[in-house]
Amino acid sequence: MPDTFPTSGAHTRMGSNSGQPMTRRDGLAKVTGTATYAADNRPEGVLHAVYAMSSEARGQVTSLNVAAALAHPGVVHVMTPENRPPLARDPDSKPGGMALRTEALQDNSVRYVGQPIALVVAQTLEAATEGAALLSPTYAVEPARIGFDGGEAFETDSTGFGSPPTVNVGDIEAGRAAGTHHFDATYETPLQYHNAMEPHAIVAEWDGDHLTIDTPNQAIVMARGAFADYFDIPAENVVLRSPYLGGGFGSKALPIGPQLLTILAARELQRPVKLALRRDQMFGPVMHRGATRQRLRLDMDETGQLTAIDHHTTATTSSFDTFIEGASAASRNTYASPAIATSHSGVRVDTGTPGAMRAPGEATGSAALECAVDEAAEVMGLDPLEFRLRNYAETDPQTGKAFSSKALRECYALGAKSFGWENRPLAPRQMRDAQGHLVGWGMGTALFAAHMNKAEARAVLRADGSAMIATAGADMGQGAWTALAQIAADGLGLGIDQVEFRSGDSTLPNGGVAGGSGHTATAGSALFAAGEGVIRKLADLATEDPESPLFGAGNAGVVARDGRLHRADDDSRSQSYSEILRNAGVEELEGKGEGARDPGHAEARAMFSHGAVFAEVKVDPELGQVRVTRLIGAFAAGRIINPHLARSQLLGGMIWGLGFALMEEGIHDKRTGRPVNGDLAGYHVPVNADVPMVEALMVHEDDDFVNPLGVKGVGELGITGSVGAIANAVWHATGVRPRSFPIHLETLIG
Repeated sequence: MPDTFPTSGAHTRMGSNSGQPMTRRDGLAKVTGTATYAADNRPEGVLHAVYAMSSEARGQVTSLNVAAALAHPGVVHVMTPENRPPLARDPDSKPGGMALRTEALQDNSVRYVGQPIALVVAQTLEAATEGAALLSPTYAVEPARIGFDGGEAFETDSTGFGSPPTVNVGDIEAGRAAGTHHFDATYETPLQYHNAMEPHAIVAEWDGDHLTIDTPNQAIVMARGAFADYFDIPAENVVLRSPYLGGGFGSKALPIGPQLLTILAARELQRPVKLALRRDQMFGPVMHRGATRQRLRLDMDETGQLTAIDHHTTATTSSFDTFIEGASAASRNTYASPAIATSHSGVRVDTGTPGAMRAPGEATGSAALECAVDEAAEVMGLDPLEFRLRNYAETDPQTGKAFSSKALRECYALGAKSFGWENRPLAPRQMRDAQGHLVGWGMGTALFAAHMNKAEARAVLRADGSAMIATAGADMGQGAWTALAQIAADGLGLGIDQVEFRSGDSTLPNGGVAGGSGHTATAGSALFAAGEGVIRKLADLATEDPESPLFGAGNAGVVARDGRLHRADDDSRSQSYSEILRNAGVEELEGKGEGARDPGHAEARAMFSHGAVFAEVKVDPELGQVRVTRLIGAFAAGRIINPHLARSQLLGGMIWGLGFALMEEGIHDKRTGRPVNGDLAGYHVPVNADVPMVEALMVHEDDDFVNPLGVKGVGELGITGSVGAIANAVWHATGVRPRSFPIHLETLIG
């Protein structure tokens, strides 16, 4: 991709800020404690809310001792289904284009453990907590439905965010018949819970029919519209502030019931109200990753070429809504095959509704697919990398389209060389370390779609030559405040220190959604375009000024760089931004920009980020304990705006894959539906000691189609491939094929 992006006017260049490994602009505020998260806001007269949660999974609340709660000296209000003020929209009707229903005391029914059954508001957090305990609910309990065998199976007409549950390419029966070697296995992945470091929280305050909300959110302007819809007020009457998020991973994009109840309480009491979820409440109304049971059937000819891929997923969802983990979609775009069949079905269980969780569908689907591909390679007697190369997709297997770019071969080569893959013995149980631990090497292919939605931005160039750029984006830890500022500064032809970046507030232009690994591409494109808009106006002022050294050059005849406009045909003739504005008698110039994918490019090309992950594990042969000792990934994701931040995101994704493979598992008691490990003591995630060596390598890739910046996403790519790589390494160490995650000790020593 060229360094200069031509426009209808003056040119600005990518590169002076973009591509640099700058440290996080928000880092100092976070490590010094000056960053203000939602729950840090304490407006004058604030009350504290706690929601009482159901201890049963299914049935009806038959009584609440509201009088006892109100008798507590600090309690000022108790909200139940009997006195809950009306909402403008039924939360079961998915208002505002929301993907999920929510629970906001519609009635006395109980749908899962952890569901809100009342809201207690008090002068202090302690009083609200004690008041909630005094409610002493009683229930008419029905048997809980938990797990694949305890739930109610059904056919589904959608997965995830509306994608089709069934996609077929070619003739699957003919492809199966053409195969001379066959593989058929079933894999299972468990419920997984987001458990961001910052629990969900909200501070709500009304002023007439104007609402101000402090809450962590990944889709600020979209969520503002949803909140306005629930309360029947104009969207511009809602101010949603979310400058800092302590992690979201998909769980903080949509309004949830406890937030709506807090806003209702604030309106009812005419005082600001704050609610912050406890850790155990993160296992209920704030979404999770649904469990999956995936059957993969692969057929190969004598050369090891795939002749058919058949991938069916059964996924759990709640009893009252449908969100199906789209795991089978992972088989649509990864490996070449003339016949591909992918399908989904559901099982209703008594939990909260699943939702988007980092790499929804792709994480679970690639875990099963990469294990199945490894097992198929074993059937063929081939090295796993060689098998993948024989089935390398030169065009998108689902659509037949050319890829906008694909450097997966280079990822395979770089990752394998860095890892030392050529020294891997083909058979399992061939390597041990000095302590007698079994050593195994495995690999997996990483793939994630290069998503892009729509965003808007504004840029203002000031008289002193500095600038302000703004978009209502969200930084949930990925470094958006830094990467987006780098892009915006390049669009303006300024150093990043000359640019004030504003974000995280719904009064700013719509920054789109921080999700689907598309935020940098989307909001970044809007910011760059806004900067270019300013520079075009500035060039008009200079080239029409007879006193300017740029006079007569024409708008397209100048280049913006380092706070100056230069003649394109004579770099020595230039003028500073501040001088141009001063001579024109202009205090500031404003530009607006939009970020969206070119529909022609989207129609013509398949767009993905790619990678390859290589894992080494050591397994205690007597105890079955698994340790990941090396994890190396090589990734191609278009233009890298900030290598430091991109590497951090890729490492985080790979570590998430480690947790997926070996630790994360939401366990519910099948008798009661209650979470057995509903805290961070029982729900395990990786810590530093679990990751002695992890490395992310980046492969250069130019992409002229994906968007004007050539940017793809990296936030979710690192998970895909990593789970399978670790499971395949466990097989190579032990000779036992794990087909259920997380990998338990008893699987390896039984």
